[in-house]
Amino acid sequence: MTSCQTQYLLMLLLSVGVSAVEVQRPRGVPLSKRQFYEEGKPFTCLDGSRTIPFDRVNDDYCDCKDGSDEPGTAACPNGSFHCTNSGFRPGFIPSSRINDGICDCCDTTDEYNSGAACQNTCRELGRKERESLQKMAEITKEGFLLKQQLIQEAKRGLEEKKAKQADIQIGKKDLEAKVEALRTVKETAEQPEKEAKECHLKAWEEQKAVIQMEKDKAKMAEVLSELDDDADGSVSVAELLSHSELDPDSDGSFTEAEAQGLLGGVDKVDSVAFESVWNNIKDKYTSEANTETPAEVETPGEEVREPPSDNDSEQYPEEDIPEEEEEDDDEEDEEEDQDDGDYKSPPPTQTPDKKEDDDEGTMPPFDQETQNLIDAAQKARDAFDEAERALREVDDQVKNLEKEISFDFGPNAEFAYLYSQCYELSTSEYIYRLCPFNRMSQKPKFGGSETNLGSWGHWAGPEDNIYSLMKYEHGTGCWQGPNRSTTIKLTCGKETVVTSVSEPSRCEYLMEFISPAICQEPPSLDAALHGHEEL
Repeated sequence: MTSCQTQYLLMLLLSVGVSAVEVQRPRGVPLSKRQFYEEGKPFTCLDGSRTIPFDRVNDDYCDCKDGSDEPGTAACPNGSFHCTNSGFRPGFIPSSRINDGICDCCDTTDEYNSGAACQNTCRELGRKERESLQKMAEITKEGFLLKQQLIQEAKRGLEEKKAKQADIQIGKKDLEAKVEALRTVKETAEQPEKEAKECHLKAWEEQKAVIQMEKDKAKMAEVLSELDDDADGSVSVAELLSHSELDPDSDGSFTEAEAQGLLGGVDKVDSVAFESVWNNIKDKYTSEANTETPAEVETPGEEVREPPSDNDSEQYPEEDIPEEEEEDDDEEDEEEDQDDGDYKSPPPTQTPDKKEDDDEGTMPPFDQETQNLIDAAQKARDAFDEAERALREVDDQVKNLEKEISFDFGPNAEFAYLYSQCYELSTSEYIYRLCPFNRMSQKPKFGGSETNLGSWGHWAGPEDNIYSLMKYEHGTGCWQGPNRSTTIKLTCGKETVVTSVSEPSRCEYLMEFISPAICQEPPSLDAALHGHEEL
């Protein structure tokens, strides 16, 4: 119930006592314009276009362009007739309805010359409206009292939040100092860990180099034995020519000159000189033991593949990845980002790839001294991470409190009680959910995903009552249409409840929401008496 409705109720209740005094004026003229119609004086059209004798007012002939000389007849097509409606609310009707045989004014004054059988229903209408408005006035009064309580609670809540904010800020400073101290401990512990691990890795690389060298020598001896067809302990040009894959220019013609060039310009090399030859040919050499007939060689890439299943053709397109998977990916990315910049130790025993395992074996575990350094560094990292996590949580608390403290919850924070609350309305098809200052959504009752009808935008009422409307924007886009949005119309009441939801325009929703926070203080009796003078 608005302040205007409350004021009208008081005026209506008073009208019974004052309606007995009838102010004389021409038929169809409201009290607010009585001074322009003084009997016995020339009448000037209200638009100032001309002046006529007063006896031509309501003479059933239109003299004024604005129709003001015929307020009580149907002579002027643009005229209007004032219904006094004593006992009920006054009003205006078009002049064309005067004496048309239909009673438009509840006091029957519009049918003074039509012969229509009209009954004066003003008192009955006034009685019913007074009852309705009185009930609304009681609701407004109770709602306004509740609003005062909400304001007091908001003040206490604001003081509590500010006190909590101050305490958190003190604790935050202590926690920041702790994080920096643990960072120093962590970095101090990581330096010897890093050096010890690098030393271990260097020793392992040297060991791998020795192992590889031994394997290379063994391979060289094996190849020498394969090439030495006459078993004289040396390799000749003729023996080298038996391996066409060693052709330096790979032109399909391995000549003696080319073979001699590989042997260093001589016709034969012994086992000692073969070492330099081996370095030139080992990348191309194919062992005779590994040579297979074409039928035995399995062509890479020709392995049997099962036909794709029907489901493979319906994989998610990139933009349709389920939300849960997207959230998991985001969480993994966040975890990876958090790890950046911190020196992380590998597991005590590294697992090499298959080739490394075949060639050099697996890196041996760290010695006890190195492992102790790794454990100490990891313990320091864990302590630092835990403190840093706690600091982030405190930062979030500070941001949330700052947001609540600075938020526009109304002139006296009367709407603060709606924050972090949600209200629902169930219809035959949907469940509508309003979370004030957050979002508005719609979900089918019988299965289906939730649709965002808009996120909190701003207060959107007129300048003189800006807190009467809430605007929620940038909701889920309509098919080939705009993003959904919702306007919340606030109405005074004792309860906080959603009463209705409609869609007056495509993708634009309207919700009726009752709250005591919007209730205005009822007007005083003096204000009502002053307003009654305009009837």
